[in-house]
Amino acid sequence: MAGVLQTLTVPHASLTPITSSPISLRRSFLPESRRSNNSFRSSGSVKFRSKLARRIVCEAQEAAVQVLPVTDGSWQSLVLDSDLPVLVEFWAPWCGPCRMIHPIVDELAKEFNGKLTCYKVNTDESPSIATKYGIRSIPTVIIFKDGEKKEAVIGAVPKTTLSTCIEKFL
Repeated sequence: MAGVLQTLTVPHASLTPITSSPISLRRSFLPESRRSNNSFRSSGSVKFRSKLARRIVCEAQEAAVQVLPVTDGSWQSLVLDSDLPVLVEFWAPWCGPCRMIHPIVDELAKEFNGKLTCYKVNTDESPSIATKYGIRSIPTVIIFKDGEKKEAVIGAVPKTTLSTCIEKFL
């Protein structure tokens, strides 16, 4: 947000403000939906009123699970040396089916949080990893366990297909 509105002035037909009320803003660690509690009178003496309402917009648990990118430099430590099974999605920004499978992998990361780690590899930025594991088509999802490639799924497949593959290695 570029700036904060301190005062709201409602213009009148004569271009003179009838009322102006300061809007108080309170900082919070969680995003909130806010509506100001201000009353204004128009030249026709019609009164407008809105009430302050607050609600939490996101849940911390959902926000905490993300599918992070892996590069050549972090591949060994994040994927091969992991104590948990690892799901790696190979994708590229120009790939339409990859965009279809992104939300599915995000859901699986949340569903199997603590049992499985999920990462993504941009094949345009890390072609050596894709070449090493024989990635010829994207999206490709590979499941690793104990540093070894266990199973590969090629193409945009349903969530149930990936869940079944994951459960074999938990």
